[in-house]
Amino acid sequence: MSTTWTILEMTGIVAFAFSGSLVGISRRMDIFGMIVLAVATAVGGGMMRDVLAGLFPPLILRDPFGLFLAVTTACLVFAGYEMIQINRREKKLILIAYHISDTIGLASFTVTGAVTAIRYFPDNSAVLPVMLGLITAVGGGMMRDVLAQRIPVVLKADVYAVVSAGGALITYITWYEAGLAPAYWSGFFFVLAVRLAAIYFRWDLPHPKRMQDHSRS
Repeated sequence: MSTTWTILEMTGIVAFAFSGSLVGISRRMDIFGMIVLAVATAVGGGMMRDVLAGLFPPLILRDPFGLFLAVTTACLVFAGYEMIQINRREKKLILIAYHISDTIGLASFTVTGAVTAIRYFPDNSAVLPVMLGLITAVGGGMMRDVLAQRIPVVLKADVYAVVSAGGALITYITWYEAGLAPAYWSGFFFVLAVRLAAIYFRWDLPHPKRMQDHSRS
């Protein structure tokens, strides 16, 4: 893979490991639990991508640098959290850091997933890069949330999966029209901008209206 792909992959690993570690802290896990969540978030989606793309063994197992990077990130978050006193204002800053890191991870992995499909299967339709981009981006987060006993973010908030699918589609279209180099950054910045805007403006997908129960027991 290209240098740009590797940079985005490593960026996504660090960003998702950071967000996974913060979820571990919020669930009062020990350092081992934080590492498990960090690794699951950081490499889970990429492993799903590689299996679906027929890359055996998955890239993260052939070159475990990303795995070590995720573990190191979790340990640094643990050490940093132990060293500082957290007040109410700093808790809000941690929440902001979580959203930013999760968004960077989402954007990075959307692009690396889509580009993996484009590189290995250039003659396929847009469905493959969109699906691999989406699975790479949300797969690890879903594993994290299941392990943390939370409803996965992708199922309930902030147009999470929709913006990832849109970013993967933009990556594919830009590759088709302008080449691979612009495709990386068009998809990345689309996901980054729309996801952050969704968080800031509280955009959400429609939820079913609460049904009023007129029956009397």
